[in-house]
Amino acid sequence: MSVLESLKSLTQHHYSHCDLYRWYVDSMFPEFKQSESLEALPWLPVRAFKLHELKSVASDQVFKVMLSSGTGGIQSRIYLDQSNARAQQAKLIEVFSHTFGKGRYPMLVIDSEATVKERRLFSARTAAINGFSIFSRGREFALNDDMQLDLDRVSAFLEKVSGKAFLLFGFTYVVWEQMVRKLELSGARLDFSKAFLVHGGGWKKLESQKVSTDEFKARIFDRTGCSRVHNYYGMIEQTGSIYMECSEGHLHAPSGADFLIRSTQSLGPLPEDQTGLVQLFSDIQTSYPGHSLLSEDLGRFYPASACSCGSSGRILKVIGRAERAEVRGCSDAVN
Repeated sequence: MSVLESLKSLTQHHYSHCDLYRWYVDSMFPEFKQSESLEALPWLPVRAFKLHELKSVASDQVFKVMLSSGTGGIQSRIYLDQSNARAQQAKLIEVFSHTFGKGRYPMLVIDSEATVKERRLFSARTAAINGFSIFSRGREFALNDDMQLDLDRVSAFLEKVSGKAFLLFGFTYVVWEQMVRKLELSGARLDFSKAFLVHGGGWKKLESQKVSTDEFKARIFDRTGCSRVHNYYGMIEQTGSIYMECSEGHLHAPSGADFLIRSTQSLGPLPEDQTGLVQLFSDIQTSYPGHSLLSEDLGRFYPASACSCGSSGRILKVIGRAERAEVRGCSDAVN
């Protein structure tokens, strides 16, 4: 089944099982059953999950509720049943394995263990750390409960994994502020030459400090010797369907997902290399209507052929946040 056919089926599924979604679609997309292209499919503004309870399963089937991070503003609430949670995990495994292989690695998380111990709020950071931990063979945290770099703990981890490849994981702003900047200020260095870093979220604060992607990578390499640095793009409203940065530095759409760029003025679809709002599609959202979402991010697209890595997914270039959108993204705030 093509991505379009899967998305049409999901639209009908949520139309039949979520009253609020059905009322919205009837009002905004009355001809949706005749949709024969991605651009004609109904979409929800991602902000809807901050304002409304949107789920397509009975309340007693809800296995987990995920909350977007950020202490300012209202949080999105995403309702998962066990089937959807398994689908998200399977998709994450697929995306990760495509870039890094199917092995499991010792894992050093650039965060505090307190982040994953907080069970009242299953936040975006908690979900991401636990999600990527399925690729770990032993997990350690680099920061203490006060979100400060614990060099003794990191040194003990490095001694234990000496000579082995290992996974570094963290949210972009946490990696920058709590690892890179602290190492620079103290004059310390760490040997992460055997590591590869996966990071995502929090670019807004780095942009405000005029830190580019190239500078971010260069200063990580200077302090740690880590040369394999991979950003990923995603949102808690479509957990699992992440866009992983390839070896050439591009974000590719994973299988079962796609995207459009829409004009900020007309909301019509834009051609290649024009900037507009990013609309994201994913075919694994069954317990809530998150399969077609209009984000608050600006981006452009390029064909897969523009990259030499061999991926078949189109290239998404994320430019930043749209004007009048909330300043905080799903992962900008260090809770």
